[in-house]
Formats: sequence, structure tokens, C-alpha cells
Amino acid sequence: MSRIRIEGLLAAFPKLVGTGKQHTYVETENVPEYSPSLDEEGICKTAFEIIFAFDEAISLGNKENVTVQQVKQYCEMESHEEKAHKLMMQTKINETKDLMKKRANELDKMKMERGKLDKGGYSSISGPRMIEKTFSDMSISGSGFGSGSGLGGLSTDMDSFASKPKGRPSTAATAPGKGFGMKLGKTQKTNQFLESLKAEGEVILEDVQPSAVSTRSSALPPSDPVTVTIEEKLNVVVKRDGGINNFDVQGTLALQVLNDTDGFIQLQIESQDIPGLSFKTHPNINKDLFNGQQILGAKDPNRPFPSGQNETPLVKWRIQGMDESSLPLSVNCWPSVSGNETYVNIEYEASEMFDLHNVVISIPLPALREPPSVRQIDGEWKLDSRNSVLEWSILLIDQSNRSGSMEFVVPPADPSSFFPISVGFSASSTFSDLKVTGILPLKEGNPPKFSQRARLLTANYQVV
Repeated sequence: MSRIRIEGLLAAFPKLVGTGKQHTYVETENVPEYSPSLDEEGICKTAFEIIFAFDEAISLGNKENVTVQQVKQYCEMESHEEKAHKLMMQTKINETKDLMKKRANELDKMKMERGKLDKGGYSSISGPRMIEKTFSDMSISGSGFGSGSGLGGLSTDMDSFASKPKGRPSTAATAPGKGFGMKLGKTQKTNQFLESLKAEGEVILEDVQPSAVSTRSSALPPSDPVTVTIEEKLNVVVKRDGGINNFDVQGTLALQVLNDTDGFIQLQIESQDIPGLSFKTHPNINKDLFNGQQILGAKDPNRPFPSGQNETPLVKWRIQGMDESSLPLSVNCWPSVSGNETYVNIEYEASEMFDLHNVVISIPLPALREPPSVRQIDGEWKLDSRNSVLEWSILLIDQSNRSGSMEFVVPPADPSSFFPISVGFSASSTFSDLKVTGILPLKEGNPPKFSQRARLLTANYQVV
């Protein structure tokens, strides 16, 4: 088109606007298309920018006296409110970090005070620390139950049969718990801020999660006079090509008695006869009675079991020598490179022995610019971009879904970068199937009511 033709069209354009209109358009076959037509998707992507531009150009229905360059400059200007908001968020993050450092120092002080006060009495059992150490550290030293990491370090608990006053719970066991709970309540604003950070994926949340999901402290207060907790933890390392590097099961039976009067009891237990199963009782437990009749009772029947809100470990066991067929969950990973993509297929097979809850399979990923493309999955997935880990979650594995698979695609990567795979789950039954069949009272009267709960957890479960 010639310049004269274009000027003629532009000169006639304002005259085409009718009365009561602010815009119009020109249709002619002689005007070539020089830009793609607008579609709904393109407008939606830039909806805010368009609104902001119109806001700068139009005011109360009238045109503002601004140029296109000025509108562009106004839309690109930095926001003072946005800067202030970012500074406020950074200040809150720094305050939260300082608060957590202060909390860590307070916890260290409480542990030191607890260690000084736990002389001659049952030490408190707090959360999943009870059997986190390896069973090899459980050689007996001294004559008491201990702080809960194994029989080797449990050196002073059972002496409370003689030294602990009756009718009074141990202050070393209860006082720190109360103080800790009250302080958590006071930091409600901080917790709300941490929840807001969770949506943004802040790493700082990881520092406070363990206290919120402690396996023992998070449970509801027991309503029965006597509560028995049976817990087993798995330490499993499986080879990616088949075979097992390590398959170790460590278990603990812990007793909680609410009232002193209910502490004069013995526990009748039973368990499966499994090869490789070995028990270790506390030094102040009658070993002959346990080995002969499978009854857990104190050497001195005149000393009751300690009472209070803390659990007391009575017996520990270990299972070794099991083969791959006994694994509760098997995971296979098959990465294959094809052209400019790597296809990763993962499948799981669950044993019929257990119904598994809250299963999470964590697959490490190579450094990626974009999230992986998940083609197929049985369950749900989530990307931890900070740690470069893909988490595959299955809420429940039972008879309806003993096997499942997942497939995703990433750019070319070394197959070894998808290992080691970490697995976490829980179950309401155990390998040993140990349980309390009855309570035997040592004094006249009916035996107290009791409840028991069993759980199987993963301490370390990996495919390498």
C-alpha cells in the first residue's frame, strides 16, 4: 500500500465513529494483516496488564492526556507497596529463624536439666527418639531403664521402684512437657506465618515439622488406666538390581500406667515363633518369669510400675535374617533414555501381610528447569523443587491395590541420578505379632482395664 492510501484511510477513520460510541473499526480487502488476531487465551494471560493500561489511559469515561510511551512507563514502574511487603516478609522470616534458634537453645537446656533430675527414677520417653539408635548399642550397663534409646543407655529408670515417691508423678518427666505445650500456644501468630510460608515452599518449615508429628506426643491422651504400646521400626536397604543389603527389625513394648494403684500388675504376652527373633528385657524385669511363662513382671512384686503420662519400655526385640520375600513393600525403578528424553517407570508391589498407610515414595531428580511430565500414576505426586525430589503418595495400600505404577518424563539424565529411593509408610500390625493377652493383678481385686496399640514404622527404608 502506498503512503497516500494509508493516510487516506487514517483520515477517514475518526469520521466513522457514530454518536455515543468511543471506538469503531475499518474493514477493507486492501489492508493486509500485519499482526495475528487476538484470541481468548492470549487476552486472559495479559488481562491485568490490559486493565492497568486502560486505567492509565481512561478516567471516568474520558481519555487521559497521556502518550503510549507514558502509559508503558507507568505500567512498568516499581510499586512502593510491593517493596514494603517484601521487606515485611523478610523481617518476619528473620524473626521466625531467631525464634526457632531460641527454641532450640531452650530445648537443650531442658535436656540438660532433665538429665540432672533423672537420678534414681524412670526417664521420660519422648517421641520417636526411643529406638532411633541401633540395636547394637543396647548392651546392658547398670541396672535401670534409661532415656529410651536402647537397653545399653537405659541405666537408671527401674530404680524408681524404690526412690520414686508414691502418688506423685515425676516432675522431671511432666514439667518440661507442660512448659513446652504452653509455649507452643503462645506462638500462634508465628505458627500462622509458618503456615503461609508452607504454600511458598520455605525450607524453614522443615525445622518445625518433627515436633508436630511426633509419634508419641501427637497421640490422644489415653483413657484406660493401663496402655501398652507395641512398636517396630524397619531399617531396610534394598539393591536396585535385586537382593538385600540390610533388613533389620527393632521392636519395643512400652507401658503407661495412669494411677499408682494400678501399677501392681504383670503382663501376659504372646508372640509368633519367628527365626532370628531375640528378646532383651530390662534388668529389673524377672527374666526367668518371662522366659518360662512369657510374663512381664518386676523382680520385686512390692514395687509398682511407675505411673504418669510417660511410657516405660519393658522389653525390646530384634529380628534378623529375613529375606526379600518378607519385605512389606518392594519398589522397582526403570529409567531409560530415548532421544532427548528420559522415561522413568516405577512400580511397587506390597506384601499381603500388611495394609500400609500414608505411603510416600521419594525419587531424587537431576537438576531440572521445569517440573517432570507425569504420564501415568496410581495415586498422587508432588514436586519438592528445593530438594529436587518427586514424592509419590498413596494414602492406603490394601487388597484393592497391592501393586501400582508411575511413569514420568524428564530431559536426558544419568539413570543413577534417580537413586537412592526413600520409602516411608506405617502399618497397624507388626512382624513379631507380639501382643498382651491379659493383665495379672498382684493385689486383691479385679485387674485394671487396658488397651494396646501396635504400629510398624520405617526408620530407614531405601532402594540403592
